[in-house]
Amino acid sequence: MYAIAINGSPRKGGNTEILLKEVLSELKKADWEVELVQVGGTDIRGCIACGQCRKKKNNKCELDKDVFNKVFKKMVRADAILCGSPTYFAAVSADLKALLERAGFVALSNENAFAGKIGAAVVAVRRGGATHAFDTINHMFQISRMIIPGSTYWNMGYGLEKGDVQGDDEGLNNMRHLGQTIDWLGRAINPCLSHYPNSHAVVEE
Repeated sequence: MYAIAINGSPRKGGNTEILLKEVLSELKKADWEVELVQVGGTDIRGCIACGQCRKKKNNKCELDKDVFNKVFKKMVRADAILCGSPTYFAAVSADLKALLERAGFVALSNENAFAGKIGAAVVAVRRGGATHAFDTINHMFQISRMIIPGSTYWNMGYGLEKGDVQGDDEGLNNMRHLGQTIDWLGRAINPCLSHYPNSHAVVEE
């Protein structure tokens, strides 16, 4: 099984990345293929509502000059999708929001390409606003017919400066438990994935 973790933070090696890697480490121990992908700090832009993905139904966004289509192809392939973000003004980063807008719309326009996949939100926060950022990610998962696993708490870690979440033992333990839960859920539902339309869709080159 394959899991992709998408880092919406522009700060490479920062708290969001640390939290995502903690989840991936548990999946890797369980023999999942894992990959961390960076969208924060890239040139990704938001949806322009052109409707071409709905018209062409080719599992692509018409905006083809940024990282989106490359990342979306990996999302379609994945059994589990993790989206991570820092908390900016009680919301996700603009870069992750751009991905959520376009990925959600392209997936819905292509026979629910994310249906039956596991989706998990991960949020880094200094103090407040993390639950709103967490909900924003989960809203895309829910409308996409994805399955959202629980853990020991909402999936957030506390810290301001780079590396501060390493001192949040509860947050790190939550991430490890989340990885274990994703593994359990993936093994439980994997035989059923073929029942969801386009759940393992092949993206055209």
